[in-house]
Amino acid sequence: MRSLIGSALSLFVATAAIAQSSSTIPADGGDIVITPILHASAQIEYAGTVIHVDPWSVGDLSSAKPADLILVTDSPGHHLDPDAIARLRKSGAPVVLSPNAQAQFGDGIALPNGESGTFAGVHVEAIPGYDMTPGEPYHPEGEANGYLITLGGKRLFFAAVGECVPEIRALRDIEVAVMPMNLPVDRMRPIPVAECLKTFEPRIVYLNHYDNPHSRWIADPQSNPRPDLAYTAATIETLRHELEGTGIELRDVGWYPAQ
Repeated sequence: MRSLIGSALSLFVATAAIAQSSSTIPADGGDIVITPILHASAQIEYAGTVIHVDPWSVGDLSSAKPADLILVTDSPGHHLDPDAIARLRKSGAPVVLSPNAQAQFGDGIALPNGESGTFAGVHVEAIPGYDMTPGEPYHPEGEANGYLITLGGKRLFFAAVGECVPEIRALRDIEVAVMPMNLPVDRMRPIPVAECLKTFEPRIVYLNHYDNPHSRWIADPQSNPRPDLAYTAATIETLRHELEGTGIELRDVGWYPAQ
């Protein structure tokens, strides 16, 4: 058991050290490039278009590119950060938000669950994100958006924080799914995430939002304890084991920098 935890820790440290390591997906017209920034924040590039999802100032934005389109999934500060939006947004670039986030931001375009549109030349669908399990913290239906975007003929799904709701299970022909894991309180643990992925079978899966203690520590190291790297690494390995033989590729690119 100790050797397993030790191996998992070594793996996690190695992957954490390459946070902001880009990953590519071949598509019509060129590669799609996904660069994790921190927690739920990511940059997507395709054919000269730059998209940011949930930009957050706590992450290292020094190498981030100006955004043609910004997508915001929810209203908490690690999803909706006006300072990060202002820093990255090109003049006139659309900011698409869930309605509750747009109400707080006071700008941008509210896209309710189930609706879609084309923004900066990108087709965007708002996929509901919510909890089905009661208890705090609770994410009620209608407050958060996952986003399904189409680039170069490939469908990429960025889930909101929530559980494996019917609207996610109904997805089809997904090239890339970016899924949260290890949500409080015992929501979207590795085995439920694996079972969720098996229902809609994306070709590639990335994890994000999987280490809440780590993100809190980065945001405020004086008030929060250091995260348990071995524990988080073990959950990733559990998910990898559960996906063996499914044909779903887990890309653990690291959403958190090394300590």
